[in-house]
Amino acid sequence: MRRLLATARVDVRLQHRNGFYYAVAVVLALFAILISQIPEVDWSPWLAPLLLSNLVMVSFFFIGGLVLLEKGEGTLEVQVVTPLRVGEYLGAKIGTLGALSLVENLVMVVLVSGLQHRFGLLVLGITCASVIYTLIGFIAVARYDSINAYLMPATAYILLLSLPYLDYFELWVTPGMILHPMQGPLIIMEAAFLPVSGAELATALVATTLWIVITAVLARRTFRRFVIRKEGTR
Repeated sequence: MRRLLATARVDVRLQHRNGFYYAVAVVLALFAILISQIPEVDWSPWLAPLLLSNLVMVSFFFIGGLVLLEKGEGTLEVQVVTPLRVGEYLGAKIGTLGALSLVENLVMVVLVSGLQHRFGLLVLGITCASVIYTLIGFIAVARYDSINAYLMPATAYILLLSLPYLDYFELWVTPGMILHPMQGPLIIMEAAFLPVSGAELATALVATTLWIVITAVLARRTFRRFVIRKEGTR
């Protein structure tokens, strides 16, 4: 636990030093200005996909930026030879980026529509989405050493991770979408704003739990392959 907390403190300092928190503050300020210019509308149908898309920056791309920064500064290689465990390294990233994602997105919801929603489900949905995005983001970036090599694959990942929007907006409705890693968190967040059946919510919770386990296992294997053994890194 002490190693995890120490690593989290280092991550917070790295994020602060490289302007991650300022970027989030700017996004929130611009969002508040934009909202103030829009006439009153019912935001309920739009909030879940809006939050899911917003999580891409803090959870997916920020973990990519952190890993590339650590590789560039040589600190990731140093961490590999310390007693720090893979789970502690990933846990620190998940915890710090998850907290930042949660604060940012809850502020956005309050700015748009106040406090009348089911905030327990909202917090759960945001947290689960952030965990999965962060783990997949690590899987996407681990083999790369430069931003130029990383950007094209990252774009492909984001396009694939965006498929649940097709189901949400009824452009491509299929029961099989529940097998997508982001469909479960999207349904959980939707349930915070709109009526969702108990069966659908329960299925989403099970699917989300399974995807957290799957992505955690894949991220650990990715760490060992591309960070520790450095197989095929670019």
